[in-house]
Amino acid sequence: MMLDIAAKEIKEINLQPENEIEEIIQNVRTILTTRKGSVPLDRGLGINMDLLDLPVTIIRTRLTNEIIEAVEKFEPRVKVTNVVFNQNTENDGVVVPTVRIAIDDKVVIS
Repeated sequence: MMLDIAAKEIKEINLQPENEIEEIIQNVRTILTTRKGSVPLDRGLGINMDLLDLPVTIIRTRLTNEIIEAVEKFEPRVKVTNVVFNQNTENDGVVVPTVRIAIDDKVVIS
């Protein structure tokens, strides 16, 4: 199963997900939207937001690596297969990553 998850998608946390797929999607969104160092009992959880101050051409490479490492470390049930960046043309410099994850070799776009 393949899922696309945009880093800008912040949704309400569901403490009782209906199924494992919903739980995995929620976990990946949490990893992508959490600033590394902000979780008191796990300072390594999340993404290094200091990368966002770098030039756009450098951000893509470094942030891709950061996303892959963080997602696969903190949500071992998935494999990151691709990270695509959508640059907002209205506000130059705004880059939003969308992460494609694989679960069980089935394809679903979320």
